[in-house]
Amino acid sequence: MVTGTAPSTQLVRRVNAGAMLKAMRGAGVLTGTELMDSTGLSRATVISICDELVRLGWLQELENQRGTGEYVKGRPARRFVFDDGAASVLGIDIGATKITTIVANMAGTALSQVTMPFRTYNVPADERADVLDRIAAEALKKAGVAADSVLAVSVGVAAPVSRDGEVLRAQEFWKSFDVRRIVSERHGWHVLLENDANLAALAERWQGTAQGVDNLVVMLAGDRLGSGIMESGRLLHGQLGGFGELGYLDHVDGVGDTYGIAHYAALWGREAMDSNPTTTLRTLCGGNPEALTAEMVFTAAADGDGPARTALDRLAQRMARVIGSVSTLVNPELVVIAGAVAASAHALIPGIEEKMTEFTFTPPRLATSPLGDGIVSLGAIRHALDYVEEHALDLYPASLPKHETAVT
Repeated sequence: MVTGTAPSTQLVRRVNAGAMLKAMRGAGVLTGTELMDSTGLSRATVISICDELVRLGWLQELENQRGTGEYVKGRPARRFVFDDGAASVLGIDIGATKITTIVANMAGTALSQVTMPFRTYNVPADERADVLDRIAAEALKKAGVAADSVLAVSVGVAAPVSRDGEVLRAQEFWKSFDVRRIVSERHGWHVLLENDANLAALAERWQGTAQGVDNLVVMLAGDRLGSGIMESGRLLHGQLGGFGELGYLDHVDGVGDTYGIAHYAALWGREAMDSNPTTTLRTLCGGNPEALTAEMVFTAAADGDGPARTALDRLAQRMARVIGSVSTLVNPELVVIAGAVAASAHALIPGIEEKMTEFTFTPPRLATSPLGDGIVSLGAIRHALDYVEEHALDLYPASLPKHETAVT
């Protein structure tokens, strides 16, 4: 005897509704026949779900062609269009020194992006929450979007996050900063939580160099290293959200810690200044080693400065070990270096490729991300949209308050 028919039918309907929204987002005006072709669903299912999605505020039904004066033989086709502006989502990246927020419509188009720094490196949890409030309000105002038009918010954090959106509490800071609870209680939004490198992987596969790549590692490589890993197009988490955590690098010969490209470019650039008084690095930083940045080292190397090139050669060797060890474990097709350092890090690719075969029998393709330091927030937008799409029959525009004007 088969049991659970009603729940099974409801689940199928949710899956079909998500498939319909995925097919319609950004596709313009579509007829029932075109939706049948793109989703593989029957006409009765397509029309039934379209009617429900119109009622929920996801779709608009347009006047048929006969009504617009265009003669069509037979029954006129019903035409539908996805309402991109029906609601909005927020993507938030909470870093060590700043917060970046993107507001997007339901097509995933960014309406605004705002970054706000913390006053110091390690501010208390309450102050961090206040900064988050201010930046969200500013981003919504800049986008011309009402706060209660937000269907979902995804927040990226530099900590392991489980499939259920729980932060691994072994990290002391997150015991005092329950960001999901704080944002939900203060604003009434549905809040999702995810590891920042995992969100970077979602963004890169969505809009970056990894489009169409199913087996992928995206490595945030600024001050610290972190990796988001996709296998067969699926983001991997592990039991407690620790899949892709790179703490094991502490024990890898020639690596020794999880500091990233920006950290070591500046550190080894300062060492080069100490031993080479004629290096152009000294001019770039005004003679102050503490003012030297990774970008200055990359600039000097590009201009032919020998000590700067030596520093980057050391960095390429180190990254070859890092990427080689990850590739040995998960065997990706592509590894993408991402974050604010990505544009400069492109200069390291030839050196990494040359040395990487010493550390893995399965070297992947290498690339740098074009998405800049907003990659985590962009991935958070993708994460929020995926969630809303999956729960389109529960989270829907018609359930939101109606506003005649945007926030001011």
